[in-house]
Amino acid sequence: MPDRAIERVPVLIVGAGYAGLSAAAMLAWRGIRPVVVERHPSTSVQPKAFGVNPRALEMLRLLPGFESELAEIWSGIGDGMRIGITGNLADPNRHMIVDGNDDLAHFAEITPVPDLGAPQSQVERLLRAKAEAHGADLRFSTELIALEQDAGGVDVRLRDVRTGERRSLRADYVVAADGWRSPLRAMLGVPTSGKGELGRTFSILFDADLSGLVNDREVTLWYLRNDVFTGALVTGTGVGVHVLGVNYDPAKGESEEDFTEERCRELVRIATGRPDLPVKVLDRNAFGVAHVLADRYREGRVFFAGDAAHTMPPTGGQGGSIALIDGCDIAWRLWLVLTGQAGEGFLDTYDAERRPAATLMADIQLANLAMRMPPAARVDYPEPVEDMTPAIIGYLYRSSAVLTEPGDDGAPVEDPLHPTGRPGSRAPHVNLSRDGRALSTIDLFGDGFVLLTGDDAWTDAARTVAWNLSLRLTPYRIADGGAVPGPDGVEVLRDPRGEWTARYGVTTAGAVLVRPDGHIAWRSPGAVPDPSATLTEVLTRILSRS
Repeated sequence: MPDRAIERVPVLIVGAGYAGLSAAAMLAWRGIRPVVVERHPSTSVQPKAFGVNPRALEMLRLLPGFESELAEIWSGIGDGMRIGITGNLADPNRHMIVDGNDDLAHFAEITPVPDLGAPQSQVERLLRAKAEAHGADLRFSTELIALEQDAGGVDVRLRDVRTGERRSLRADYVVAADGWRSPLRAMLGVPTSGKGELGRTFSILFDADLSGLVNDREVTLWYLRNDVFTGALVTGTGVGVHVLGVNYDPAKGESEEDFTEERCRELVRIATGRPDLPVKVLDRNAFGVAHVLADRYREGRVFFAGDAAHTMPPTGGQGGSIALIDGCDIAWRLWLVLTGQAGEGFLDTYDAERRPAATLMADIQLANLAMRMPPAARVDYPEPVEDMTPAIIGYLYRSSAVLTEPGDDGAPVEDPLHPTGRPGSRAPHVNLSRDGRALSTIDLFGDGFVLLTGDDAWTDAARTVAWNLSLRLTPYRIADGGAVPGPDGVEVLRDPRGEWTARYGVTTAGAVLVRPDGHIAWRSPGAVPDPSATLTEVLTRILSRS
């Protein structure tokens, strides 16, 4: 590739969907200014995924204003997603399988974040605004057409899809968030596994008055089974705006060309049970229902995220949130390496941790497909999982960035209602107090590493080690009683209920090291002879620093 006038950037992100935009926003917030290229002219106009699960929101709320602005969008839509099964909306035998927030009530005991949601199109617009506000460079109508990498970086060729103009760019790293067909994955020869494409769906965004059939302020997903088609209808995504997905089978000679505008209106009338319903078709597109898993998430300096890493059936509604978590996750890891806080080998932990977690969720949603939308594709499905909470917020990571303890059973999940505080798990939510104001332990995480302890010896050591390793590491001393002065520069937080040690599996003389993603990297149940030497050894190992 030509050397002249090559633009150089720390991170190039290919794709401006959930994974790409969350990576861009979180990198930019951390001071790394990425370039994002997206072949479409803008973010999605289709609602697509709905909702942001609690774990994704815990990571995204670090963006100033994100949580409050998402809450404002949510307040204009409704209160929880309902899920039902019917032949059409007028069918008197239609019934609900998930009603409102009943299945999410227990999250209030696990996390301080509220239950919020919005159509993907609106969340993407919010993420785009946050990314650009913090300095990310988003380039729409731009596609990647060639890529070569070496030990020091990645050379790419970009093309403006409107003008055909081409230009070169060199990046330290590339995040491939370019969708389930992922041209980058194919270009790099990364193999995939899973059940493959399970079917095709045609999505119809339409405007119609469904008064008397649905409440515009209640977002409801209806699984449709009737004599004409199977599919899904999402109502209440906005006043008068709804989405119908109709399954079709190319093996039977069916194709997306069959879905003319008039045919789309007819299908909407069948789905609603109102043969004379006035329907305005706003947008149409086809997509595959698939279970496709990349066999590795890292190929040299390229990292796969979102659907490019794991495409899962939509039955369960977690695919979008898993993509958001991917983007947030690769962002903090790249930030540590690009700022010299971690060694290059640390980036191997992305595949080691995210691939098993995403595969677990993909398999759960595959099982849901067979249960909720029969007859599904003829494949062997895993057993359905009734409670998805452990897979959403109770996943345990295993990699060199987690120092496990003797006797750890290696289980992939734990019950988040009864946390153990063991390394690899998400750090538990505990209610604390700062100057008389309530806060959660979750509020402390995200801006670097955090050390929680009840002992000044550990806080002194943390400050020394942070200086020596040029590492962003913040110690907090937690006290059960009233206001207790701490060492200069160390914040003391109150634990009014005396819960934190039990939740984290330590004594007040112990310490817990929490990573920027809120997962526990290591803990010491009690005191050690030399806290500084211990912390130095732990962090050197975790961060792949020789």
